[in-house]
Amino acid sequence: MEQFRGVGDKATLVKITVLRGNNLRGNKAESILNYVRAEFNGIVLGDSQKLDAAVDQGVDYNFTCSFECSDAAHTLDDMAHKPVILTVIEVLPKEKKQKEEKTAVIGQAIVDLLPLLHGQVSFLSTVLLHPTPGSPAEPSLDVTVCVPEPLLSGVQLSDSNLLKVTVETAYSVPEVWNPVSGSGPLSSYVAALQVPLTAEKEQVLMFSNGLLKVGGESEPMGRPRKWPLGPLLAPGAQFIPGVSMEGEPIEMEDGDLTSIEVLYLTRRIAESRLWPVEVMRSPQVGATKGGKAGKDKGDETQLSFHGVAYVDMAPLLYPGARRVRGAYRLYPFYDSDLLVKVKGASTTAIQGFCRIWCCEMGGTLDLLLQYDSRTYIIIEIALEKSLVPKRSPEELAKRVMELIPPRAPLPRRPAGAERAVQEYQAQIASVAGQVLEQYQQLFGPAFLPGEKPLDPTSQEQRKTKLLGELNYSGKYFAFKEQIKYSVVRIVREKMLRTEAFSDPEQLQAFLSQLYVFLVDEMHVALNKTLSVDAQETQPRPLVDCAQLIHFAKEAQLNGDYQLAAQYYQEQLTRDRSDPAHWFDYGVLYMLTADYQKAEECFHYAVSMERTHLPSLLMCGILAEMGGRLEEAETFFEGATCVDPANVVAWTLFGLFYEGQENSIQTEMAFLEATKQQRAALVVTPPCRVETRVESPGLGEEEQEVANCESFTIEPDVWALFGHIHHLTGEFGKAQECYERTLDFVTDATDTHPIYLRLGSIYLQEGEFQRAKTTYLRACKSSPSCLTWLGLGIACYRLGELTEAEDALTEANILNNGNAEVWGYLSLVCLQTGRRLEAEQSYKYALQLNLQKEAVLHEIKALQDHVGFGNPCF
Repeated sequence: MEQFRGVGDKATLVKITVLRGNNLRGNKAESILNYVRAEFNGIVLGDSQKLDAAVDQGVDYNFTCSFECSDAAHTLDDMAHKPVILTVIEVLPKEKKQKEEKTAVIGQAIVDLLPLLHGQVSFLSTVLLHPTPGSPAEPSLDVTVCVPEPLLSGVQLSDSNLLKVTVETAYSVPEVWNPVSGSGPLSSYVAALQVPLTAEKEQVLMFSNGLLKVGGESEPMGRPRKWPLGPLLAPGAQFIPGVSMEGEPIEMEDGDLTSIEVLYLTRRIAESRLWPVEVMRSPQVGATKGGKAGKDKGDETQLSFHGVAYVDMAPLLYPGARRVRGAYRLYPFYDSDLLVKVKGASTTAIQGFCRIWCCEMGGTLDLLLQYDSRTYIIIEIALEKSLVPKRSPEELAKRVMELIPPRAPLPRRPAGAERAVQEYQAQIASVAGQVLEQYQQLFGPAFLPGEKPLDPTSQEQRKTKLLGELNYSGKYFAFKEQIKYSVVRIVREKMLRTEAFSDPEQLQAFLSQLYVFLVDEMHVALNKTLSVDAQETQPRPLVDCAQLIHFAKEAQLNGDYQLAAQYYQEQLTRDRSDPAHWFDYGVLYMLTADYQKAEECFHYAVSMERTHLPSLLMCGILAEMGGRLEEAETFFEGATCVDPANVVAWTLFGLFYEGQENSIQTEMAFLEATKQQRAALVVTPPCRVETRVESPGLGEEEQEVANCESFTIEPDVWALFGHIHHLTGEFGKAQECYERTLDFVTDATDTHPIYLRLGSIYLQEGEFQRAKTTYLRACKSSPSCLTWLGLGIACYRLGELTEAEDALTEANILNNGNAEVWGYLSLVCLQTGRRLEAEQSYKYALQLNLQKEAVLHEIKALQDHVGFGNPCF
């Protein structure tokens, strides 16, 4: 606990009042004469008066004692880790010829003074009076503690911190520690470390009373923590009330075995991240009142087995971190190792303690080196407040909102298909208005209030006369031509159709869909024109949102960014409020290196949904690329708050800090990513690889990891390796990784790009049968234009023209704007002697700007060979 007062400051009086004892029972079943003794920090504060108490009844002590808290004695640090010890002592009846008064301890109680360090000026507590061995009762004491004023002011309390150190258990200790029966005295085990209080002063934390347990015994979870005191008369009093040891999954631990003022503490960690915790063995001595150890001055004490564990304290410098806990290796202690690992180390905690022990107790120091690689100790070091504050999710959300203010809903601007539909509706409305005007010229007002409706015969007569007049005047033909151009545009924009149908059934099905759609839109237009108070019929698009996204990503994967942009624009025209659509559009701009427009798209996505993780990450990446480091940090930190278990977010955060050469923050982010990955693997066990990897596509480190026996790895990892090699042009290495991915029993998360890229590699290598098999699997799992195109190419190269045409036709149905599909359809038609279809397919391939020069040369060569297929002949 931090010291705030100067040496000359006034000391504060701490008063302890024992009000009452409850359910007291002595050694005999009769009234007992007893008193209470209070001790603190090894000093007896006083004894109460001796009072009689009936068995199992209460006794009012009203005993008050006190001590002064100052920097000179009984400091704040003493109060933080040393309790007030209350011992209830029975005065035994005198026997005959007994000269001196005999006493017996009924029990001991512990009062924790920590509430005073949290700003309280008084508190009342009922503490358990732990009985001594052999006592059947479980009595208690009512105690009050008070101070005249808070020990810490509000500012001091805000700036203070509380450091808690727990040394739990050492495992795989040296076998020579196990005592041979009758070979010597029992031993206890001591651990110690130094912590800074000020720039010049340090304090040694000593943990004594460690006991050896039989090998093989497991430590129960939730066991209570002990006070760092010597042995007490009542064994139960050694435990801190209400505080227990709670473990956590190994993958979330720190340590070696996983697969003052705050300023001084922070500075010490920054100067030397490794803090030594030293361990040794000492002979076990008896206990006296107040937990003070005593021994005969004539005996000699030997201290042995001096070991040290190095606790990495750097994680406490992570923003928001308040605890490090883990299993740390115990090494034999050497001064030379300590000086290398711990910066500024001189006198160690054990060495300082040993000098005191040897001078005061007459002991000798025998530092035997008996530790091996199996010995480790579990240590926890925790702070009440983090050394480096972490911004709250609310603060980060506010900061992101400042960088990307909320935007008003974007106005809908008709474009593409929507504009075509609106033009069609306008044409229908215009034609309907002109027809209505012609009708009124012939028959007068069409709708008169209170007029009876025409009978069917009269309606038919007027209809015949109206149509005759429209045909005679030429208006009917003009109206039809006026609407025809709108219908053609709808077919192109809304139905995504640009070519003629070769199959009459497909043509009929398409016309049926188009008819229903046009009738719906015509009703909408007529309702508006005639002011009919009826619910408008909503248009039914023949291409839904999911298909648009699929087409866009297919075009994007195929490198046709212009076509992909058209699909994304159509998607945004239909729904501009979905952040996922803006994110997809932003990714397209990233691929075309238009980073400014990409950032605009990602900002739109975040402005619509503050927790849209992919867009937050991309905003961070683009801010870093633009040199706006503070903004980038805000976006990355915000992403880790949105999804603290996201491995990608923590990894990108680490890479960001790595670029800023911030080693502590880099380590924090990567460590958190590793922990979350381990936690995910525990929840969802991945596939296991039992074979030896001989992949030239992996580096030495990757190779070593992959070759570990029974190494656990996910198929997604191999897929990622494959994508990296494919993007860098290392197609052979990519092929090996993709093949390994597909060998798993469990599929990767997204097999679609794996099939497409592996099939493409096979086609480039001339392995057409393997390409066909791969594309067939792709068509079965996720059929698309590109999967059917790949299958069609493979079949064509194998001479299987019928199968090739079937596959290419499927590809054309899914996307009739793919020039390569039309090019291979032309090749198939040339091979099968179908002149008209070959020419038509070739014409569409040219209109759609076929970029594959090799395919164009092949088509022209085959046209020259067969003598047809080119409309220019």
